Amino acid sequence: MTGGAVILLRCPCPDADSAARIADAAIDARLAAAATLSDGESRYRWQGAIHAHPETVLLLTTVEDRRTALCDLIARLHPYDLPAITWVHADATPATGDWAHAACTGEPDAH
Repeated sequence: MTGGAVILLRCPCPDADSAARIADAAIDARLAAAATLSDGESRYRWQGAIHAHPETVLLLTTVEDRRTALCDLIARLHPYDLPAITWVHADATPATGDWAHAACTGEPDAH
């Protein structure tokens, strides 16, 4: 049992297809326990200009010992030159933390 700590990793993608491809690869590789895709519009400064584009935000649930490998996988699969990868450490219920750890490591889920 690991307790109730997870990492929520966020990365905007140009479309739902690229976000789903990254999400599926991350879950298949046991680098993420789950993924949520949300459509929206991103506004940002890039190369001296302000841009606005529709994007799909990919939110991945992972654990600390998988974070670096997950960032590497996203950088490899992402179509942007510089994918905006950010994360926060989040408290979670002990059951959720245990589930995320089991999903990312392949260890049996205690629940």
